[in-house]
Amino acid sequence: MIILARKPVHIAMFSGGASSAYVSYNMVQKYGHENCILFFTNTLWEDEDNYRFMDEVADYIGLDITERVDGRTPEEVFYDYRFLGNSRLAKCSEELKVYQTITFLEELRDEQNLEPILYFGIGPHEKHRADNLTEFYKHHPLEPIETRFPMIDTFTEDIDIKGIIENEWGIQLPRMYNITSEVRPDLAAKGIKGFSHANCGGRCVRGGYQHYALLYAIWPDRYKEQEEMEERFREHFEKDVSILKKDGGPFTLKQYREQLEQDGVEKYLNIKDDAVPCVCSYS
Repeated sequence: MIILARKPVHIAMFSGGASSAYVSYNMVQKYGHENCILFFTNTLWEDEDNYRFMDEVADYIGLDITERVDGRTPEEVFYDYRFLGNSRLAKCSEELKVYQTITFLEELRDEQNLEPILYFGIGPHEKHRADNLTEFYKHHPLEPIETRFPMIDTFTEDIDIKGIIENEWGIQLPRMYNITSEVRPDLAAKGIKGFSHANCGGRCVRGGYQHYALLYAIWPDRYKEQEEMEERFREHFEKDVSILKKDGGPFTLKQYREQLEQDGVEKYLNIKDDAVPCVCSYS
């Protein structure tokens, strides 16, 4: 029996961030449209402006988006596993992003005899995340997956990616990067621009104190939705759990909101979070 070698296919992990957009463009320029895929896994919690940005970037690149959707929201994943996502463990990312990706990669191999090569928009300041992703995709699929990080390995000089996208491509960045100028110009005037990543429309369970303070300052209704989601889970499973932690124990979003209202939200907007974006974020 003759086993034919698989044809390489280059896959940009298209997350809706500026870096993943830039990496996607350069990948297609180097390998051609016919050898590339823009791959997006949708959590159903994404901010609506992310979709606008991805559509405009895909049109500029000249390649359709290949989208996979599990069908569940992160909250539904939490209920299925009886575990509320937090800064240490986020099953939502594993189920809605990673599992969908691995399933797609194996389909490319088994059904189309293609060998996937993954491209991530992770930068030099996040090299630890690149190392973690490389190890992850080595062990989870049936066969190892090659992962590439052009922002670390190729584009070594300091590149103004956001400036290129806005000024050269003519595409406005996702609003979450500079949301304060639109919603809270008073905060923008103090140098507080927006979220560090656009995961789940600001509802990322890997976010910390600063992240959720910003969510409350900008979109109090969206913060309340997340607070109510947490309270529903606690009541349903009768568990004293929370997304945030304080002094090694649970600290609910309700408790944090009350603290923000008492002390003033600005006090917490410049506190650097220990929590980091999960594997959902590729920019």
